[in-house]
Amino acid sequence: MTLLLWQDNFSVGIAEVDHEHRELIGLINALHAALGTERSGERVEAFLGEIYADISAHFALEERVMRERRYDALAEHKADHERLLDQLRDMMDAQADGAVLDDARFGGELAEWFTGHFRTHDARFHRSLAR
Repeated sequence: MTLLLWQDNFSVGIAEVDHEHRELIGLINALHAALGTERSGERVEAFLGEIYADISAHFALEERVMRERRYDALAEHKADHERLLDQLRDMMDAQADGAVLDDARFGGELAEWFTGHFRTHDARFHRSLAR
């Protein structure tokens, strides 16, 4: 089952950022699929670690582009990035402490964050580039 589908309105108009958005969605979908078949603690921790690292790297790229373009809403955008990273760290800590990751909750939280972020923060950034 696919958790997140790419939609054209997710595009921010910068090829490398849009490419990474698609890759992040693919990674999240791969984790979601893997949780359905392989739920060992080590496997889940490795996937969470990979998602965290990839998302962090993507956010660093996106924030660099925003700084270069002197984007006026960088602070708010970055704060939303930090909100997701905090959620992921909490999930990783819980997993390391022996909790079983609730993949439905995990998927729902990621889907909600990405859909909301792409449609609000990233859409605003895209509109600022068009000016």
